Amino acid sequence: MEREEVLFGVLGPVTAERATVDSAGRTAGDGRAPIAPSTPIALKGPRHRAVLARLIVARRRVVPVTRLVTDLWPDAPPPGAVGAVQTFVAALRRALEPDRPPRAPARLLVTEGPGYALRAGPDTVDAWRFETTVGEAAKLPPARALPRLDEALELWRGPAYADFAHEEWVRGERARLAELRLRSVERRAGAQLDLGLAAEAVPDLDAHLADHPWREDAWRLLALALYRTGRQGDALAVLRRARSTLVEQLGVDPGPALRRLEADVLAQDPALGATDGPAGPTETAARLWTRAAAAYDRTVASGARARLETTVGLLRDLAVTGGGGLAAAREHRMAAVAAAEEFGDPVLTGRVIGAFDVPAIWTRGDDPELARQIVAAAERTLAALPPPGGSDGPDGSDGPDGSDGPDGSRTYDAVRCRLLATVAVETRGSHSSRGPQAAGQAEAIARRLDDPALLAFALNGVFMQSFTRAGLAPRRAEIGAELVGLGARNGLVTFEVLGRLIGLQAHAALGDFRSADAHATAADRLAERHELPLVGVFTRWYGALRLAAAGDLARARPAYETAAADLPDSGMPGLTHGLLPLALLSLHFADGPRVPARDAVDPAADWGPYRPWITPLAALASGDRPAARTALRALPDPPRDLLYEACCCLEATAALELGDRPVLARVHERLLPASAELAGAGSGLLTLGPVGRYLTAIGAALRD
Repeated sequence: MEREEVLFGVLGPVTAERATVDSAGRTAGDGRAPIAPSTPIALKGPRHRAVLARLIVARRRVVPVTRLVTDLWPDAPPPGAVGAVQTFVAALRRALEPDRPPRAPARLLVTEGPGYALRAGPDTVDAWRFETTVGEAAKLPPARALPRLDEALELWRGPAYADFAHEEWVRGERARLAELRLRSVERRAGAQLDLGLAAEAVPDLDAHLADHPWREDAWRLLALALYRTGRQGDALAVLRRARSTLVEQLGVDPGPALRRLEADVLAQDPALGATDGPAGPTETAARLWTRAAAAYDRTVASGARARLETTVGLLRDLAVTGGGGLAAAREHRMAAVAAAEEFGDPVLTGRVIGAFDVPAIWTRGDDPELARQIVAAAERTLAALPPPGGSDGPDGSDGPDGSDGPDGSRTYDAVRCRLLATVAVETRGSHSSRGPQAAGQAEAIARRLDDPALLAFALNGVFMQSFTRAGLAPRRAEIGAELVGLGARNGLVTFEVLGRLIGLQAHAALGDFRSADAHATAADRLAERHELPLVGVFTRWYGALRLAAAGDLARARPAYETAAADLPDSGMPGLTHGLLPLALLSLHFADGPRVPARDAVDPAADWGPYRPWITPLAALASGDRPAARTALRALPDPPRDLLYEACCCLEATAALELGDRPVLARVHERLLPASAELAGAGSGLLTLGPVGRYLTAIGAALRD
């Protein structure tokens, strides 16, 4: 029997289409078979699709109009919001039931009580068909389950409710469907293994693990599939890769199922090759162990919140090892945040984002796009938290975050502090006012809560935002000293090291090399004791700076070249690009602005982010003054970072040669607060000489 139905899709972007289907002889789980091309239904704007998606999430239940208003405008519903919802519903009704006579009651999107409900059939929503099919497949033998799982997985066109990934009202449903899909992929592979289709299972499991490296059962299935295709060596390699991923990169010990499988593969246990038939006592025991271990893993996986937080904490520890560890931590960090957001719990998400409190010393980020994504996730999570001063529940009982009673607001404040500190750290070097604002808020919360770890992280954010103008080295010296004290008193070793490195930078900027040397020595001792290899990258560069500042330029040059050899393996591209050419050029500025220094500019060198400030000098070296003037006038404001004063001094050098009074006046104003500092020495890496000498030269030029 043929009939026309509206089919809804949420396993991907939200869609609706009109189709003629033949349901004869089919169960609800079998879905509908269109016998003619379906016709997409225009759903107008995003608010219309949001109303439809919200009603699908409700699963035929009534959603009050007030709830729809709150979900569509979570911050502040506009005047007339209820009327707007009614308009959206009316438009959806016309689209879904275009042939409904005027004044006839709707049969699909109905009004009931205080709100609306979508009375969609159980097999007209792809997500519902997916769940039904997967549930039925679980009760079938492998030969019948495999095609049903194929049918279910083919329904997916992308992440569930893809248009509304960041909406609070759909997060729980998205997380539930995503987990069910991942389990279904693994059940399908298990069915293939049971049917002797091990070779067919391998490529899909490989792809599955590329996106979801934390799925221990998928590692087990892939290794078993390889073993059953006669690839014992590859199976062992996969198990080693699983251990490396889980332990070395993510810090999670392999579960008993993986450990048992590795032992069985090494022993070439006959049970691994068996897919059916009677089993002897040894084989029965092995299967019982495997099944019990799988049950254990499934139970642990149901508490994935705790595992997720632990994983991010271990990613943080991995990051401080530098090199490949830092790169791996960056690679997995956003995936962990995205996984946390799928739970729909802002406290959990805030903890996952804020747990990555890796001390940051360099003010130029290594991955700007990742930083942007992290900041966006942190801002979303901040917006989802209860307002400051709230409690967990109206009766003071435990809240969803596990905090106790009326003091639950402390938990929210701690999460809020970490999120704000994250925003401050990740917006380093930008000209936005959000970074300094977030840093100040994080510091205030941390001091009120009297939590040393929170305060250390917040102060890292304050440090990263302490470059709003030149001349703030004394303030950074204070931050460094407080971090050293906090770290030493509370066992926060990495933040004690951070304080030492900040102290090194700040005292170098002030020309107090005795204090800077003491900080460098203390940092190296801590690094050696606690295996923190990145510290040496900075202290070796500081050694080259000391030679340059002392006027020993002959030894400074090879010292810089030796220090630069460590950069490619440091895992810090934000530090690496352009630094060596800039350091070598700085040797020509030891006494302040010197016009002949332009001749030391190599236009072909990799100047990285510093090229805009090099371009006018390169043009002067080639004799092209008009090009130099154009490049000088086009210079942006220097980034608010450790080399702010150095960029200003490069700009001043070109402006002095060109006699560009407006530029000179601007640079003079910028540099004046740093008149007692060494330009660039606040980086702890290089110096262009005393700022005072640039100010003197600029002042003389402006008086002429």
